[in-house]
Amino acid sequence: MIKADNHSPSVDQYILKSAEFAHPILEHLRALVHHACPEAKEVMKWSFPIFTYKDKNLCSMAAFKAHCAFTFWNANDLNDNGILEKSERAAMGHLGKIARLEDIPDEDLMIALIQEAMSAIDSGKKAPRKPAENTKEIEVPKEFADALKADTHLAQQFNRFSPSKKKEYLQWFNEAKTESTKLKRIETAKEWIAEGKSRNWKYEKK
Repeated sequence: MIKADNHSPSVDQYILKSAEFAHPILEHLRALVHHACPEAKEVMKWSFPIFTYKDKNLCSMAAFKAHCAFTFWNANDLNDNGILEKSERAAMGHLGKIARLEDIPDEDLMIALIQEAMSAIDSGKKAPRKPAENTKEIEVPKEFADALKADTHLAQQFNRFSPSKKKEYLQWFNEAKTESTKLKRIETAKEWIAEGKSRNWKYEKK
């Protein structure tokens, strides 16, 4: 059995607040990590659960609307026989989109990969830095730009956010499938921003 003190209340809350389909997936991934690495600790970073080993990032998991993702922080050092996605698609997790328990590789394989990732940390290998990307500036919807111009407090609060926090909001607006959804998101965001809340404030460690 996994000791309760290996579980972070913040990660408990993250799982509870995720979509119902994700609960068994996240709990299973969590159990695999702790089985393979009893020394693993749980922390919330960048609004999703990270498992650390010897104060180094070991692996992470995240839940989205229709799938979950699992990432190894030193995937390039793992001998996975081509199982892990290490291309640009790995931004969605090295196991691809996980929509059900059956999408997770065999338990023995997962445990072996996690323990190999631990060995890479033990050996002192560092995960390679990703080269800087030439990202395009994200479009600011006119409705949101107008709201910032009309409300000084809103603009001040938004400008206090880090570039990544601003990006989270703008991406959320631009990912809306319809104009009405975009406008609804902007109205919700105005309330949160005015209170100094980031896009993913519900999942951030308190």
